[in-house]
Amino acid sequence: MRNFIFYLALILCAITSKLTAQETFESKARAIADKIEQVTLEEKLALKTAVEAVNVRFEKGEITAAQAATEKQALATESAAKIESRVNLLNDELRTLVQEKVNGRIAASDTTKGKRYFSFSFGRNDIKGKKLEYKGEKRTTSQFVFAIGLNNVVTDGSVENSDFRFAGSRFYEWGFTYNTRLFKNDNLLHVKYGMSLMYNDLRPTDNRVFEKQGDQTVLVTSPVNLESARFRNVYLVAPLHLEFDFSKKEVKDDKTLFRTHKSLRLGVGGYAGIRIKSKQKIEYEIDDMEYDQKVKGDFNASNFIYGLSTYIGYRETSLYLKYDLNPLFQNNAIKQNNISLGVRFDLN
Repeated sequence: MRNFIFYLALILCAITSKLTAQETFESKARAIADKIEQVTLEEKLALKTAVEAVNVRFEKGEITAAQAATEKQALATESAAKIESRVNLLNDELRTLVQEKVNGRIAASDTTKGKRYFSFSFGRNDIKGKKLEYKGEKRTTSQFVFAIGLNNVVTDGSVENSDFRFAGSRFYEWGFTYNTRLFKNDNLLHVKYGMSLMYNDLRPTDNRVFEKQGDQTVLVTSPVNLESARFRNVYLVAPLHLEFDFSKKEVKDDKTLFRTHKSLRLGVGGYAGIRIKSKQKIEYEIDDMEYDQKVKGDFNASNFIYGLSTYIGYRETSLYLKYDLNPLFQNNAIKQNNISLGVRFDLN
């Protein structure tokens, strides 16, 4: 009788240990996957908060547009690095867990709930192990977009002999986009859509500034010697592009996986939106006194903006071109259309 009780106790302990191991693998795997998702959400929220803080400082005039753009780019790069670093640590945990399962220390699934497979997709850190189901990206992904470059106007179909400095006139754009693969089993065509803020700066040549004269807005010579003069329009726009992504598909365990932003990309489309504000800022010095003057108003600028845009590049970085189809000013006798050329970053 004692032997029976002893062996029965051993059997019960073994069964309990096996069930506990099964539950431990599933619960640990789920916990790690939840942590990875939480890390991504936390870092994206932190990036959004930090970018908003930079915008507040810029609006208060504490930093320049160039400084704001540089800080935003640095924040985006730092956020991406933090996500990768934190996720890599969790991937190490998951790989250890999977190895223990492969070695038979932990059961692959909970038999009390039916046979189950786990799938995790972490880009370059995909887990390789038995009974793991590989998955590619979701058909719709999101990106933080930042662009910077040169800005000017097209007059009579040309930008030659422009009234604005080529090196000093710049544009900035930042926003968020969604990227949706159009076909279930083909990775080439995507539709890209979202919301962006566009900042278009123009710096007049020959010591001139913009002046509103009735329904016309013209350049006039300043009565004082200017150290700097800048005219800015800010727009809230909704961009829409058809994107050709030449990232190659992957095949693992007879399963086709799709990735984006891994190879050559080409986008063609346009944008439309509204003007939020216009502002002219001039700086000059008189009798060793420095003056910084800001003038806000409509300047007869077009209230709506719409245009064409395209980009071509590799992975996250692209050469970006956009052209406003609407004139810069509503009623000027000579129509001038804004044009921008720069670098664009689409950060997953």
